[in-house]
Amino acid sequence: MTTQRQLLLKSRPEGLVKKSDFDLVEHALPALEDGQVHVKVLYISMDPTNRVWMSDIPQYMPPVAIGEVMRAGGLGRVVASKNERFAEGDLVQGLLNWQDHAILDASHAKELVKLPTSPLPLPTLLGACGLSGITAYYGLTDIAPVQPGETIVISAAAGSVGSVAGQIAKIMGARVVGIAGGADKCKYLTETLGFDAAVDYKAADFKQQLKAATPDGVHVNFENVGGEVMRAVLSRMVIGGRVALCGLISGYTGEKKPSDDFSIMIVKRLTVKGFLAFDYRKTKEAVQAIAGWILEGKLKTEETIAEGLENAPEVLNRLFDGSHTGKLLLKVQD
Repeated sequence: MTTQRQLLLKSRPEGLVKKSDFDLVEHALPALEDGQVHVKVLYISMDPTNRVWMSDIPQYMPPVAIGEVMRAGGLGRVVASKNERFAEGDLVQGLLNWQDHAILDASHAKELVKLPTSPLPLPTLLGACGLSGITAYYGLTDIAPVQPGETIVISAAAGSVGSVAGQIAKIMGARVVGIAGGADKCKYLTETLGFDAAVDYKAADFKQQLKAATPDGVHVNFENVGGEVMRAVLSRMVIGGRVALCGLISGYTGEKKPSDDFSIMIVKRLTVKGFLAFDYRKTKEAVQAIAGWILEGKLKTEETIAEGLENAPEVLNRLFDGSHTGKLLLKVQD
């Protein structure tokens, strides 16, 4: 009989996540009931929103309750099914959570996306062709469309969303400036991903670097960080600039400090729009476009892959200390 391991939220983290904030439990899986599907979880997506879901604050989905399995996106293979939509062997993507086997009832199974056969590696299907890529694509085509010749600044540009967004913007003919932490990541942006310029937010002269990299101002800001980084970019925006507000990761592990100064948005007549990848998760346009660019060699992908379900809390913290490049994934099993 197959056993199931799960990480249950034990206490709400303060600051970075600790293993002691979770209980690792193991038990036998029950027999499938009508409408259910059994998925073997292969990879778990590690995303900043995981940290948000752990907090008891107003948000776009209910917080994970104490004692519940930790919510997370993932990719897996159908082991058995009593649901007419799925067959044994199907590759699926969706909310599979921090566990090595998922038993999904009919209401949850309908949210799974069945993936077609693809020559791309599984980590790429969950990363650049998953919610990260979807976020990047629609942020630049629907939320704050970027035009040829415009300058776009992308924060957290070496991460899963930013790295794809920058390359898509280049494909669209924009001048791309990335913000990342440290000389190595900045070099990665320009030399590997083809960004036009990169700015190190950890440098003492960060604002001077940003000014030099955006001599004609900033038309589009793809914002992933918030805080001082965002304020610096807003100060460089042209009149009528657009902001795709994707994330505010600088405030996810500590007390948020809301700003009461929105005057720059008035002065610059900015359009600021927040959005969620979940609004687009079932569309095929983005995935087809990104997969095509990857196969054509126009878009490069990189994944940082850790292993072991029990290590999920510590791996998640790598999103906040900068010790990863590209998409951060946790490999659960072969």
